[in-house]
Amino acid sequence: MKVESSLRPVAVLASDLAAGVRIAPHVHRRGQLLHAIHGVMIVRAPGGSWVVPQGRAVWVPAGVAHEIEATAGPVATRTVFIEPGFLRGSELAACRVIGVTPLLRQLIVTAVDELPLDYPVGGREERLMNLIADEIERAPALGLHLPMPTAPRLASLCRAFLDHPAADASLADWARQAHLTEKTLARQFLKETGLNMGAWCRQARLLLSLQALAAGRSVLDVALSHGYDSPSAFSAAFRRAFGISPIQYIKGEVGAAMDVVGGSGFRE
Repeated sequence: MKVESSLRPVAVLASDLAAGVRIAPHVHRRGQLLHAIHGVMIVRAPGGSWVVPQGRAVWVPAGVAHEIEATAGPVATRTVFIEPGFLRGSELAACRVIGVTPLLRQLIVTAVDELPLDYPVGGREERLMNLIADEIERAPALGLHLPMPTAPRLASLCRAFLDHPAADASLADWARQAHLTEKTLARQFLKETGLNMGAWCRQARLLLSLQALAAGRSVLDVALSHGYDSPSAFSAAFRRAFGISPIQYIKGEVGAAMDVVGGSGFRE
């Protein structure tokens, strides 16, 4: 793996993650765009988790501690490092999953294959890198983010649910475990995540299912292990959220159908 360059405002590198590998929390001086060429990865940072399916990318701003995990199999990535302040737009101050257009993908692949880290300025190489930055700026955020509460009691309940997504989850039960009234829990949960508890659990199950399907597990197995009564119920929820069926996703037929901006498919 090449090391991060300090010579140019935009730099690229290629790297691979073996199945089951987890890169511990770390920080980069530069902003980082991680593009999943192949496989599915999870990026965790303050504010939640971001699931990055094949063909998508996650933006991590400079100075944000984050960890990366390849739980569903090997992941091939292409990474773009960008100097702080080089990109414009307040939305890039937070982590986000973005769609990668064919143009952006080809620009990144070309830069990795053809350009040195210390590329010359004023020529094709610099124009190509600047165009990569332009395409990142204009890319819309996708609804592949699971926000996490910061209140310790709520965060503990959410982490337990992520470990066992098939478990029954009710407002009354979570309120009892957190020693809160249902009304207080509901209010705090919405304030900290922007979702009510039911919508958060549905979003968690569906985002976790992306990894499981990518790992080769059957639709039946994924449905039952993620809290659905049947494959048909799971498939219906999956289609409502992502616009495609689990089988289409397994076959790699994601395309623009998974580009659900803002995650509206998960909300009430």
